[in-house]
Amino acid sequence: MISFKQLPIEAKAAVAAGVVFFSMMLSRSYLAEKLDFRMRHWLLRLQMALFANTLMLMGSLHVWRNTVTTFTRSSAASSFCFMLWKIAVFMFLALAHSSFFTLLFLVAEEPYFFSLAAYTCLGAYIILIFFLFTLGSVEQAYKFLAGRGAKAGTGNKNRTALKPVLAVLLTVVLTVVGLLNASQPPTVNSVEIPVHKLPSTMNNLKVVLLSDIHLGPTVGKTKLAMIVRMVKALKPDITVIVGDLSDAEAKIIQPAVEPLGELDSPLGTYFVTGNHEYYTSDVSNWFELLKSFNIQPLHNENVKIVSPKSTSDWFCLAGVDDIEADVLRYSGHGMDLKKALRGCSSEHAIVLLAHQPIAAKWALQERPDINLILSGHTHGGQIFPLNAGAYLLNPFFVGLYQVGQNTFVYVSPGTMYYGIPMRLGSRAEITEIILHSP
Repeated sequence: MISFKQLPIEAKAAVAAGVVFFSMMLSRSYLAEKLDFRMRHWLLRLQMALFANTLMLMGSLHVWRNTVTTFTRSSAASSFCFMLWKIAVFMFLALAHSSFFTLLFLVAEEPYFFSLAAYTCLGAYIILIFFLFTLGSVEQAYKFLAGRGAKAGTGNKNRTALKPVLAVLLTVVLTVVGLLNASQPPTVNSVEIPVHKLPSTMNNLKVVLLSDIHLGPTVGKTKLAMIVRMVKALKPDITVIVGDLSDAEAKIIQPAVEPLGELDSPLGTYFVTGNHEYYTSDVSNWFELLKSFNIQPLHNENVKIVSPKSTSDWFCLAGVDDIEADVLRYSGHGMDLKKALRGCSSEHAIVLLAHQPIAAKWALQERPDINLILSGHTHGGQIFPLNAGAYLLNPFFVGLYQVGQNTFVYVSPGTMYYGIPMRLGSRAEITEIILHSP
């Protein structure tokens, strides 16, 4: 029987990841009621950071072997430049690994440079892993098809060296493009949506949709102030924030949230939770903070949006808690559509705020009379190659979908980004939605 010491390091990392994952499940199941609230919150985040790092260790070993070990037998291995390269690769990997810990120790009004560097390296790490794997697969396929799997020679050595060089070059180019793309202000996307049974006096009502701002290690007050200025310039009747406003506790990041107090939509500003609000374990304090800025949380509840032209004309705006609250067993929270739509009959138009597209799908299965659902969560994949995974895991990916004759779902690609300050194959967006009566 093989002992743990005899296992290859990748297998040891996999075992370590399994142990951390088991401890996370154990903590949720048996320690949730015994630990102090803040201790439970801190322990969960630490476990998540350790779990991510043990998984990444396998990829980091692959990166090191391809970008460093591959060249150790070359004539350049003893040069000063190669030593600098080894240090650069080691620092790159160390920064990528450290990104998950910045959420525990480096959150403030404005992002720290270290956090930005760490998350940039994490984004580049994901891209590099993808290209190393893809090019490696192409190389193996070429060898198999050419019938040269057993032959060794100069040509093979050149191709082996070419793979990491090409992967690094592609990663650098895409990282720069992604950083430049994410550094631009969000695009304003205007969408016209017909809403069945919307009163004629509310025709052309303007709703501005924000989602996935992710105040935290890499998004701070300056970016939020820019978003608020752009929203005010659109002069919306209603502003809605459909979750993942922040990745940190309200008290820690309160100074960064202050620009939200400048939102002044005449028919109100409304908020529903996303999965990251529950990761903060601080939802009650977030609700109180938002209320102090005249932003109304819709905690499985609804409000009547009354027409400025006629008090007898209105539609129902409802919001549900994010489904992650059920997974985390967050006391007093969880998606409750019946409660959220209490008093909302099919005689009036119904607009629902639900952070995750899967929640939108479940809501329509239960209440097909909902006319419009506004969601976020997917980020449009945010960066290549994560786009494919986000597309496959969500019933609605990004943009406008028509479900049936009188129902629409709009999924925002996000107003900022989560952690990694990059966007590839997606663009940050502030959505201007114009509601039309039939």
